[in-house]
Amino acid sequence: MNSYNLGDDEIKNIDRIKKVGLKIAYYRNLRELSQEELASMVFLSREQINRIESPNGKSFTSVDTLFCIADALEIDIRRLFDFE
Repeated sequence: MNSYNLGDDEIKNIDRIKKVGLKIAYYRNLRELSQEELASMVFLSREQINRIESPNGKSFTSVDTLFCIADALEIDIRRLFDFE
């Protein structure tokens, strides 16, 4: 265990959550949307989008929210989970 007492699976999941957030930021920027614009499209605050996209934190979000974000970005949700 590490200093935060997280298991290997938890560490792996936190890494995946960060990657999903970075994918959202990538596709949002590709569409030339601000965090505020995306937030408005999916009925979240800009701060919530910022937390989801932030590579420094771990922001858990619902699958429903991820579907809404993918729809707003006009991408298949699977793209958010393609880490290769």
